[in-house]
Amino acid sequence: MSNTKISATRREAPGDESAALPTSASAVTAISAQTSSTKARTGPRTVREIENIWIPMSDGTKIAARVWLPDDAEHNPVPVLMEYIPYRKRDSRRLHEETFHPYLASFGYACVRPDIRGSGDSEGLPMDEWVKQEQDDGVEIIAWLAKQPWCTGKVGMFGISWGGFSALQVAARRPPELKAIITVCSTDDRYLDDTPYTGGMIMEDAFGTAWGLRYPASCASPPDPAIVGDRWRDMWMERLNNLDFYTVGWLTHQHRDAFWKQGSISEDYGAIECAVYAVGGWFDQYRRTVPRMLANLKCPRKGLVGPWGHQYPNADGPGPGPAIDWLTESLRWWDHWLKDTDTGIMDEPMYRVWMQQEPAMLGIHQTSDRWEIPGRWVAEDSWPSARIAARKLYLTKDGLENHAGAEMARVLKPLQTVGITAPGWWWRSAEESPTDQRIDDARSLTFDSEPLKGGFEILGGPVVTLDLAVDRPVAFLAVTLNEVDPDGRSKRVAYNVLNLAHRDSHEFPQPVEPGKRYRIRLALQDCAHVFNAGKRIRVTVATSHWPAYWPSPEPVTLTLYAGRSELELPVRPPKAEDSELKPFGPAFVPEPTSGRTILQEAPKPTRDAEWDAATGKLTIRNAYGTGRYRIDAIGTELSLTESEVKEIFDHDPTSAKSDAQYVKVYKRGDWDCRIEGRLTFSSTKDNFLFVGQIKAFENDTEVFAKTWDRTIPRMLV
Repeated sequence: MSNTKISATRREAPGDESAALPTSASAVTAISAQTSSTKARTGPRTVREIENIWIPMSDGTKIAARVWLPDDAEHNPVPVLMEYIPYRKRDSRRLHEETFHPYLASFGYACVRPDIRGSGDSEGLPMDEWVKQEQDDGVEIIAWLAKQPWCTGKVGMFGISWGGFSALQVAARRPPELKAIITVCSTDDRYLDDTPYTGGMIMEDAFGTAWGLRYPASCASPPDPAIVGDRWRDMWMERLNNLDFYTVGWLTHQHRDAFWKQGSISEDYGAIECAVYAVGGWFDQYRRTVPRMLANLKCPRKGLVGPWGHQYPNADGPGPGPAIDWLTESLRWWDHWLKDTDTGIMDEPMYRVWMQQEPAMLGIHQTSDRWEIPGRWVAEDSWPSARIAARKLYLTKDGLENHAGAEMARVLKPLQTVGITAPGWWWRSAEESPTDQRIDDARSLTFDSEPLKGGFEILGGPVVTLDLAVDRPVAFLAVTLNEVDPDGRSKRVAYNVLNLAHRDSHEFPQPVEPGKRYRIRLALQDCAHVFNAGKRIRVTVATSHWPAYWPSPEPVTLTLYAGRSELELPVRPPKAEDSELKPFGPAFVPEPTSGRTILQEAPKPTRDAEWDAATGKLTIRNAYGTGRYRIDAIGTELSLTESEVKEIFDHDPTSAKSDAQYVKVYKRGDWDCRIEGRLTFSSTKDNFLFVGQIKAFENDTEVFAKTWDRTIPRMLV
């Protein structure tokens, strides 16, 4: 394939995108370029935005991509930075992506944002998440980009969540042009840490609006006629007629089989040879990924974990902080690996984290939607660090003590609503963040230390070893590590969950023998925290964590043997060099290059919980919406509404039910498309009950409807 020369032209009318870009005769045509040539705020090079180019795949499929290119790149070639996701470059993600792609391009990079095959404006059929075809295409795209006259031949990949996953997975294929990646809020193990399974337990978000409904509904969205032309409707119908409700497939793979191993770089860490910068947040579900990859990768690598949720480190939206100048930090990484510039970034410690002075808790550190978590930056030169030493405490009949003491059996009767003080798997709003844990602590087995005489800090994953027995063949554990203030407030520091049937293997689980004693070792999720003098350390043990995790098939009675159970804390000694760390600059987020007109204000996200004390029924209602707004540069109006209702009775795990609904609208002139989705999920002792529905409308006329009604046997889950 010959190289494509891209020359962008200015448009008089923002909505007019019909003209094609000049190209060599044998190359794939790049079309629909709407450009602006504006000086970036701090970057030295002017940038043109190219609305769409077509990247050819070997099977004839064309991938649609948006490009930000320095004006002189064809005479002064630059490296490429690629973000590879299925989230509609043209509209849904447009404003977000414009806050960093043009900025990075102004410092001498070509930023490229392809829509994954079958999504957005790209050709092809919709696919499940992270399939091999996606990775095959990623390798081809990189090779094509590296051959363009405006590219030096060096490519980097970056992204958050899906983009972080795809960067890791494509890197494991070793395309020679890929020299470095930045992966943010992702995982190296698709079964261990991702939707829908954690610890052999199902995350409820996999069957709510957060992901289980949103992703298949997104796959049902149409391409934009301004990019693909009159064939848009045929492409849309082909997508709809080949659509699947991918969550069903996830339920048919309840153990860690080949389905989940594909795309999990933990199967072969050595496959990645390019440099990796792994970034995460202490309030993101993927917090264990960064230290685990630092410990196992063999390539050049760095890790950064800050006081953030599922967001970039410079995000100015809702969530915990403080944020940092992430764009400058990322440029230091790219300049080192793609431009051979000595920025000093690889001379700094391998692992840098925010050491929290206080756990985040709703209402304490929150100011509006922004949290500021007290703490400081600390670092370790390598990970695991030989400086970290385990401090052991024992779960005894009297609490958490330095000595084991006499054995004593403590019994916990089943309650299905334990977990409501930390309802979110990840935090989409403040309402889903952990609150005072006392209501859950009181309904769990609880072990407290005496008030600490001196403070100390921990870094890593605390470990509990529990001597226990249960009365059912499938039973779940939920363990939390809390810090308790003198006034009694209980604040979560770390937690984890485990399906006891998966105690030895997620690939080959075995039922628990009721009444038999087992010794279970469970690492809690990694954390960095200062335990202060005067505070107490608390460990709680329960058999449910609702609504974040789906309940067990039957009510479980737990017997825990105090005097035989332990807690190990990864104690980090003070380090004087922490005060000499290079400071991060103040966070900033550039303005999008496309304006937005609000047509209808977004409602405030809501989360309402109703607890019927007489019946023991808990009902949780969530609602979220974007309002209606127009992207001025392309004239497209967008709106999104999501809602879900979760309910459960305290005495009956099979009463759990989730009902989620989703509506997305795309409108411009006479192009008016609406996607509606619904997903109802429940279970019996033996089966999962799944009813999903997708409908599509054009100008309020239904053009597609399909329902997935499945009963799927539970297999030790």
